[in-house]
Amino acid sequence: MRAFSKNYEVIVAGGGPSGIAAAVSSARQGAKTALIERYGIVGGMLTSGFVNPVLGSVAPGSLYDEIMRVLEATSMQTRNGHEMSVDAEQAKYRLLQFVSDAGVDVFLQTPVVEVIKDGARVCGVVISTQEGLKELDADVVIDATGDGFVAARAGAEYKIGRDSDGCCQPTSLEFVVDGVDESTAITCWGGTDPVQMPDGQKYSAFCKEANARGELPANVSIVRLHRTNVPGERSVNATQANGFDTLTPEGVFGAEIDLRAQIGAVVAFLRKNVPGYAACRLKASGSSLGVRETRRIMGDRMIQDSDVENGTKQDDVVVHNAWFLIDIHNPTGGGQAEGHSHPAIPFDIPYGALLPRKLDDLLTCGRCISGTHRAHAAYRVMAICMATGQAAGVAAALSAKAHTTPRSLDIRELQSALEGTGAVLFDK
Repeated sequence: MRAFSKNYEVIVAGGGPSGIAAAVSSARQGAKTALIERYGIVGGMLTSGFVNPVLGSVAPGSLYDEIMRVLEATSMQTRNGHEMSVDAEQAKYRLLQFVSDAGVDVFLQTPVVEVIKDGARVCGVVISTQEGLKELDADVVIDATGDGFVAARAGAEYKIGRDSDGCCQPTSLEFVVDGVDESTAITCWGGTDPVQMPDGQKYSAFCKEANARGELPANVSIVRLHRTNVPGERSVNATQANGFDTLTPEGVFGAEIDLRAQIGAVVAFLRKNVPGYAACRLKASGSSLGVRETRRIMGDRMIQDSDVENGTKQDDVVVHNAWFLIDIHNPTGGGQAEGHSHPAIPFDIPYGALLPRKLDDLLTCGRCISGTHRAHAAYRVMAICMATGQAAGVAAALSAKAHTTPRSLDIRELQSALEGTGAVLFDK
């Protein structure tokens, strides 16, 4: 294993939306940066997961805005905010080019398999390559794995699921159908969307009835139908697998086979029952599970329920006016855990939520940052994940350049650097 060791100032583990933003932001600050991705493409849920549209919002000027321009995303206003639709196939190339243009060293088809530590300091990772196991050393490591794998292997404290029973939000596989007749077809962005069937019945009620009579899979009580950039297509968010531990091989396989069986049932339901979908067919589906929730790495600060409910502003803000609904997909049944999604008020994400407790030279970003189960439901979406990635990338690069730990970094220096990239952090 020690036959190969390469030194970086910043290593980013995970090439999803937050990891891309972290790596590009670090490299733009002048740090020698590596991005480690276990699949053959970057983009995570946006590409391999076929999650479309991109949801959530943050204050103007963040890397999220730039990435949406790079992907030529189109916007539609719903109760979910601006749903930004992207072309996943186009994104597979454009995001690779985006990272490469920033000067990042990209390792594809290369999972992180272990963490290198020196006391409380995380100083590198072990990767599995086509040439065997190799070490990469770093001044700062960023965990953008979604599951918090690096932080967990380093011994970080974490929580999983809701406090009452440890159950997590369900996994899904999103897919696209084509052959949709736009003259009669509906769209539906969620269970509270008032869209109606031709006889005046709410589409959401129609889906619940279909679920009750067994025409839809057990926990599928709403079939969300989002427009794509292509007429005659819909991106379908419907499948739901409950109770699988996707931090185990058995759980991943169980969820995968369950969800793929559900795709056929949902397509059959659309063809039989929903106007405009009689000739629809499955065009493509995600090649990796859509995992909403696993580990939440406990940090110096923790985003609380009250923060997303009341729109808390933070002195150590690194993402301003993050917003999405409190969207808790039912961990033990269909629909929403609280009956329906609940409003959130644009809130700040504090720097301390990116700093795992009792560990040095490690930052988190994306859905595994520090927060409660309920707050996590409002910050787990891609727009916010990109912004936390940007904050982690800038912080890591500044720390590496100054030969200090991210925890010791002057928050005013970090905020100034983020504002220098164009990100708005404070209300005027």
